Amino acid sequence: MSDPTIPNPTEPKSSPESPYPEPVWTYRGYHLRASEFTTAMVHFFRAEVHRANVWRQRLDATTNWAVVTTGAAISFAFGEAQSVSAVILLNILLITMFLWIEARRYRYYELWSSRIRLMETDFFAAMLVPPFSPSPDWAESLAEHLLQPHFSISMLEAFGRRLRRNYWWLFIVLTLAWFGILYLHPVPAEVMSEIFVRASIGPVAGGWVITAVLGYVVGMLLLGILTVGLHEASGEVLPRFGGFGDEPVVGRSKSKVWFRQSSRRRQLMALIITDKGQKVAERILQGMMRGVTGLPGKGMYTGSEHTILMCALTVTEVSHLKSLVNLEDPNAFVIVMPAQEVLGKGFNPLQDQE
Repeated sequence: MSDPTIPNPTEPKSSPESPYPEPVWTYRGYHLRASEFTTAMVHFFRAEVHRANVWRQRLDATTNWAVVTTGAAISFAFGEAQSVSAVILLNILLITMFLWIEARRYRYYELWSSRIRLMETDFFAAMLVPPFSPSPDWAESLAEHLLQPHFSISMLEAFGRRLRRNYWWLFIVLTLAWFGILYLHPVPAEVMSEIFVRASIGPVAGGWVITAVLGYVVGMLLLGILTVGLHEASGEVLPRFGGFGDEPVVGRSKSKVWFRQSSRRRQLMALIITDKGQKVAERILQGMMRGVTGLPGKGMYTGSEHTILMCALTVTEVSHLKSLVNLEDPNAFVIVMPAQEVLGKGFNPLQDQE
């Protein structure tokens, strides 16, 4: 008779509507059929698509604000009889604020989009190519993302990506429009000194203003170029697998840049000090399918002999580990600590990490 607190192997269970048995997943007292799991995944997928679409619409709205204000500022500046070049400079600052807002919204969009991409590549795509063999850690990665949501890309990458997609051209158009106003208003300039005079703002000389504007725009262009190597965004455009090769191609460049963030599943190490080492180890082996190493230990205060169990796990398995230990030895002492790196079966492969 199976213990409802331990995940058992698949058990066939006949359905009155079908002569074929339907596998049942027994886990922590729950009985979940394959059809029920698939239905839950479909509804979850639809919900994530809706969330991504909402944030995509917000991205488009921010871009529309930037385009409309740019057009309005240029029309106003060229429509006035007197030179109002400062309007263009204020609009450049306003566009920068829109870019920052859009980058922040893009990070939220990528949060939902990365989950969608993970389900597409490792669940739905695997169903279409028999035998059904999804990536072994896709569910673990998705569960960790649900339990501890985090942005999959940095603010710097989001800023650079949106800058290259839309805002480069707005900054270039505004800069050209600003120089056009300096040259044309109120009459075309005959010598370069007239442009410098028209560019002055209050006590600030025109030469300093032109230098600051050019430096600001060039700095934005360089920022867009320097962030090209950041490829942490996996939800929108970067494929998880190559189209025609047999080996998976990770959706990021192999040439790392100095400001790239590392992204991997959180790996932990648990130390369990118990007087029932064999029973607790069997619980973990059967219930979590994780390897356990036993070490002899001694309490220095009491002088009692104990068993120290060492087990590598991920953040989503901590609650399950504690419940299994509590079933066998409620007096056990459990320490869960972060691990710098765990290599081997069930974690990162042992081959050289790029």
